[in-house]
Amino acid sequence: MLTMNIEEKVGELLRAKKMTLTTAESCTGGGVAALITSVPGSSEYFKGGIVAYSNEIKINLLCVSPNTLKKYGAVSQETVIEMAQGVMKSMKSDCAIATSGIAGPGGGSIQKPVGTIWIAVACNGKVITKKESGDLGRSLNVQKTIIDSLSLLCEELEKS
Repeated sequence: MLTMNIEEKVGELLRAKKMTLTTAESCTGGGVAALITSVPGSSEYFKGGIVAYSNEIKINLLCVSPNTLKKYGAVSQETVIEMAQGVMKSMKSDCAIATSGIAGPGGGSIQKPVGTIWIAVACNGKVITKKESGDLGRSLNVQKTIIDSLSLLCEELEKS
């Protein structure tokens, strides 16, 4: 029996529902978009993505409020929600994934240690979020976030 990997499953669901997807990535550096586009035919449902490492890009391209960044920081639930909504609106997609976090090895603090990552999935008129924590090392932190963000989208698409 052939098994389908998560990026194929997401593609199948988006295609079946005739929906489109965009991404707004910080800590994953375009990894979500790369995995999605590794599937042949993904241009049918994937519109594009923005890698927004700087706050300037989050503000100017994703419409994240400077007040949100000042009050909550780039690595926060509030910021990934605005990132997801911003990329979905600007690229006119049905769904969006946003990621922001501290992949490591540096950059952490007592309040937000390395491995603190937020994911937002906007789809079907709502936004769901997930917080990850625990430092697995930079590479695994990023890989886990990529898979978890696609899994979260998959779960949401399966509900609709």
